[in-house]
Amino acid sequence: MKDQFGNDVNRPVGLRFWKRPLTNRRMFFRHAASAVGGYMLLPSLKAQSSITPVGTAKNVIFVLMTGAPAHIDTFDLKVGAWTPAFMAPNTFNGLAFPQGLMPNLANTIGDIALVRSIRAHATAHSLAQTWVQIGRNPIQGLNTIAPHIGSVVSLELGDPSATMPPFISLNAASGPSNGFLPPSDAPFYVSPSGGGLSNTSHPDGQTAYNRRYGLMTQLDADMIANEPLGDGPAELEVFRSKANAMMYNPTIGNIFTFDQTTKNTYGNNSFGNACITARNLLRANNGARFIQISFGSWDHHGNIYSPNTNLQLMSKQFDSGLAALIQDLKNDGTWPNTMIVAFGEFGRTVGPLNQNAGRDHHIQQSAMFAGAQIKGGRSIGVTNAAGDDVTDPGWSQARYIWPEDIEATIYSALGIDWTKVIHGSNLGRGFEYVPQQDPVQYFPVNELWGS
Repeated sequence: MKDQFGNDVNRPVGLRFWKRPLTNRRMFFRHAASAVGGYMLLPSLKAQSSITPVGTAKNVIFVLMTGAPAHIDTFDLKVGAWTPAFMAPNTFNGLAFPQGLMPNLANTIGDIALVRSIRAHATAHSLAQTWVQIGRNPIQGLNTIAPHIGSVVSLELGDPSATMPPFISLNAASGPSNGFLPPSDAPFYVSPSGGGLSNTSHPDGQTAYNRRYGLMTQLDADMIANEPLGDGPAELEVFRSKANAMMYNPTIGNIFTFDQTTKNTYGNNSFGNACITARNLLRANNGARFIQISFGSWDHHGNIYSPNTNLQLMSKQFDSGLAALIQDLKNDGTWPNTMIVAFGEFGRTVGPLNQNAGRDHHIQQSAMFAGAQIKGGRSIGVTNAAGDDVTDPGWSQARYIWPEDIEATIYSALGIDWTKVIHGSNLGRGFEYVPQQDPVQYFPVNELWGS
């Protein structure tokens, strides 16, 4: 199978440069030497002109659809003999969408933009999942300690006086973290059930807790006083103080507490619970700026269309939770400044199903964007009839949209200069928010806002 440059899509990503136009190949050689040391460490060689972030978002809700959903069954619908009746494909002002699979989102299709010209760099789950979360090759040079996009947002927009951490990760026990950034920019992991936030009370009661916390603070006072901020005990005390602010705090408790009726509205499942929590975090407005919801698995190599399982079950949960979240964000006024991004680590094979009645891994993929004044009811990019390659990228760069472009889009939406390079890190070198030493120069997808 070939991409738009005539490359075999099954070849390693690095080898696919050789068949690109000569100018792209020259660019590859020009930057190959600098890439060896890790492109995240070097000053930009390609200054971008007129850097103007969009700045329409205060918050981001990033839904990582782990396992990789079939793009031709979801955000880039292609109808064929394989399409089951329950998908009830429909078009809305020319926009194809599986109404039967996601009926609630179909009802709010005017709020949603579907990006169909996205290309993954790799089709190995762990590698590609990390790639879309850090916006760069996870195994190249010092990218192995690069921070999560949410940690960069925390660094830029975090409020030290707020109670909640800036970066909240829901329904994941671990993942890409703060890398070499300060621990204060690490994600706060929690899997909400509606019964409150665990570990925010002491088994012996608040009086015993206050007494013991005071004793600990007193014992450590001399040691902390003799340490500079950011080193050892002083840094630990900052974390203790932040954690203490969450203990016996009814405002924090209310974020993670919700009744069965609300659960039912959101689908009564773990994804719905995470969506409720995301809503509550934004309503509370006490520090959370980047909220990630991990939701999977969409890895349907077999029996993808089995009734009430696999694709149908996952899509039902995604549809009920996300549509309810959109409606509540509209009702409480946080919709205009909240951007929602939802996609997986790559797409899946197209056309008839494999021998196991499923779909395998594919580098072509699509994503859903909404909120933050994004113009909905339309798609960006067009794929061919099969859905395995792009015929019209649909944006200013006239090429595939890569994970790094989505990273730049998130930063731009939040008002962050995506070309920024920070210095003075623990590495002693510069770190580029979005890699600038690749053969491809990355940009925000401003077409989401109609520009």
